[in-house]
Amino acid sequence: MPALSEPITLAVDVVTQPSTWDREVLALGGHPLQLWGWGEVKAAGNWRAHRLRVTEDGTTVGLAQLLVRPLPAQFRALSYVPRGPVVAHHDGETAQAVFGVGDSATRNAVTNTVVEWARENVGGVGITIEPDWPAGTQLDLAGRRYAPNQILIPSTLILDLTKSGVELLADMRKSTRYEIRKGGRSGLDIRRVTEEKEVLRVLDVYKETAQRAGFAIHSDEYYLDIHRSLGEQSVLVATYVDDVPACFAWCVNSASTSFLLYGGGNDAGRKATATAPTYWRTIEIAQEQGLVRYDMNGLLNDGISDFKKSFAKHTDELVGSIDVPFSRWYNTWNTALPTAKRVVRKLRGNG
Repeated sequence: MPALSEPITLAVDVVTQPSTWDREVLALGGHPLQLWGWGEVKAAGNWRAHRLRVTEDGTTVGLAQLLVRPLPAQFRALSYVPRGPVVAHHDGETAQAVFGVGDSATRNAVTNTVVEWARENVGGVGITIEPDWPAGTQLDLAGRRYAPNQILIPSTLILDLTKSGVELLADMRKSTRYEIRKGGRSGLDIRRVTEEKEVLRVLDVYKETAQRAGFAIHSDEYYLDIHRSLGEQSVLVATYVDDVPACFAWCVNSASTSFLLYGGGNDAGRKATATAPTYWRTIEIAQEQGLVRYDMNGLLNDGISDFKKSFAKHTDELVGSIDVPFSRWYNTWNTALPTAKRVVRKLRGNG
């Protein structure tokens, strides 16, 4: 009878140096929402960020940026890991493992270790994790259950940036491909925005988009925090008409993944058919940086999602939100409190 494999014994330490944390997230193929700067954006609001490094015999095998939001009364706190944890892969594994999925034994050990750290050091109603892993990825997590309040939408569209530009264009809807090529021929003024004063001008477009579509947005300071805290990882592209921003797409990038945060356009942008060329430029930048995936960040049954789906003939499904309750108040929090839904709405709006 073969000997049983030894259980993996892991240790956790809290990383306090931004450069150290980002270097490890990037090296392990982590998601942009696991970068230090994203935690700083959230910490400017009602969150506190803990950056957990999980090691085995001194070697990093996993990372988790754990966001904690205080809750009222007996609920105390909610822990949340956006698009994490990140799990190290081993040489010889499939390319998918490069994206922070790792082998099953390490994945299980890292995730359980992160959950137990949160239970012991944060407590509260529980933890929600939303890994950047494809649906069907095996995870043996003690106490896990389906999250009744999904935060990031698991249905999405992820473009394979190892394909050539020609191949990506061929996968698109004909009208989208036409608009991108038309934009190239007409010489649209498409720029990467880096100065704060220009970010503010782009936000005027977003405000107009939100008013027209009827959704809420944050204060200017919130978006400026993203621009400042993410630095080079923040990729904001705008198309200008008569030297005025008319359309934009805003992504955050890691070493492997470009993640679309926001986009919008005004009447001038629509008349110039600038939307598809603007998004296409962010895809080109991701390819120029050597990234391998472009995540459109969620698909719903709406016009925005229909536009996103025009970029390929497929969709993707991630594992979704996984909850581990820590207290008897978990069910009350999720089912009976309007506050819970407000928190989830703020999370979904990256608030």
